Amino acid sequence: MSLARTADLIADAVERSRAVAAFNVITLEHAEAIVDGAVGAGEGVILQFSQNAIRFHGGNPRPLLVACRELADAAIVPVSLHLDHIDDPALIELGIAIAADVGLSSIMIDASKLDYDGNVAATADATRRARAAGLWVEAELGEIGGKDGAHAPGVRTDPTEAAAFVAATGVDGLAVAVGSSHAMRDRSAAIDLELIAALAAAVPVPLVLHGSSGVPDDALSAAAGAGIRKVNVGTALNLAGMAALRAVLDADPALVDPRPGARASRDAMAETVARFCAVLA
Repeated sequence: MSLARTADLIADAVERSRAVAAFNVITLEHAEAIVDGAVGAGEGVILQFSQNAIRFHGGNPRPLLVACRELADAAIVPVSLHLDHIDDPALIELGIAIAADVGLSSIMIDASKLDYDGNVAATADATRRARAAGLWVEAELGEIGGKDGAHAPGVRTDPTEAAAFVAATGVDGLAVAVGSSHAMRDRSAAIDLELIAALAAAVPVPLVLHGSSGVPDDALSAAAGAGIRKVNVGTALNLAGMAALRAVLDADPALVDPRPGARASRDAMAETVARFCAVLA
């Protein structure tokens, strides 16, 4: 199966009233694990690359994106490539410019640290240019908690304001604050299912749940049932992968070959991916 488009994966999720899983890629091993897990679950998946991950690779996303495009082309399930949480104008421009060459089909424009009017203006401008390049565009109204001192606990997205934001910006998908938080290491987040349903009724584009690593499986499934159509996962992969790596190193402190640890980490992440995919199917 060839490289997929995020818009098509989202459209399929809308049609099934379920959600597609989007996993953060930091290294090529992450990408291999995500594709392996998705294949094991028999589900399509989104490989997403955050601004922080791109900076980890020296600010140039091309090599990793090209490698991931090759993985997607070889996969037997649909796999798309997405830029996530991009707030650097230069990186937004770079993503738009190279999208066709590297296989990108979507981008999240993150102007959520600006005030409402600034967010609308920046998002609308970037959305026009991204859509002209054929990209599906996600945005965020207000910051999801747990990231760089973002929203205080309890902050939620207002359905009326969300509908106005989507109308003013022309985005294709909206990340909403409904109880999840970035970088959670336990799965104790309480999701507001009634708010998700109200947002889904008010907002004419698919809803995205960030910080999903901290959400229990039953709540994730229920969130998809209530109207979430894209679910972002990052921390859960790193927790699983690093635990497996530590176990290998603890068992053999003299080990210098990176492959046994990398293989164990990759396998553990793949199992985590398969579980999330099955929950959301």
